[in-house]
Amino acid sequence: MVDAYADARLVSLYDVLNPWGPSDDFYLDLVMSASSVLDVGCGTGTLLRRARDSGHEGRLCGVDPAEGMLDQARRHPDVEWVLGDLSSVSGPFDLVVMTGHVFQVFLTDDDIRGTLAGVRRMHGEGGRFAFETRNPAFRAWERWTPEHGVTVTGADGADVRVEHAVETPVEGHLVRFATTFSSPAWDAPEVSPSTLRFVDATALSCFLSEAGLAVLGQYGDWDRRPFGDASPEIITIAAPASR
Repeated sequence: MVDAYADARLVSLYDVLNPWGPSDDFYLDLVMSASSVLDVGCGTGTLLRRARDSGHEGRLCGVDPAEGMLDQARRHPDVEWVLGDLSSVSGPFDLVVMTGHVFQVFLTDDDIRGTLAGVRRMHGEGGRFAFETRNPAFRAWERWTPEHGVTVTGADGADVRVEHAVETPVEGHLVRFATTFSSPAWDAPEVSPSTLRFVDATALSCFLSEAGLAVLGQYGDWDRRPFGDASPEIITIAAPASR
């Protein structure tokens, strides 16, 4: 078992497996309209690097607990990269983002409350918080099966097969699964275990309200269609609630 966010060979595949797409365009528009931005769980830093390349001149800060991911991000020193969590960063920021379904790695109520409290502290007067989490009613994990795996080519030219297998039955809010990376060029496959939490819209609203954050807008997909029961995503833009 390996940590896909720490193993250098697997980290090098991250951007290949997660190419720029509609979700990144959604967040980039928000980033470019804010003078200071914190990306929580920034990974390899693709979003903030694109913002800087697109002419953003303000403060751009990415924080992530995975040294392997930040090793990739730090190849671009024109952005502030911080190893750690929200307690490792000093605000305030006009915009806090949490992309790539990072919100789902917080598995307990206390984890979520602590994270949202930390986000709230990053805001001064005003400011926005944008993030997404998968809608549990869409049951995305049912498509995380070996037959839906993909083959990608790494920077070294080796083909790598990536497959998911979910532990069943899935009960409650937590989905546990393993990702297997295999290549003819490797001695053996690498297997990385993961657990994600799926929070529904009602519970999410309660968590945000407890943290002093008010929902400004909520969407069900990256084209900004309204959120509904069958939406694949719960995309939320929130702000500190007025007192």
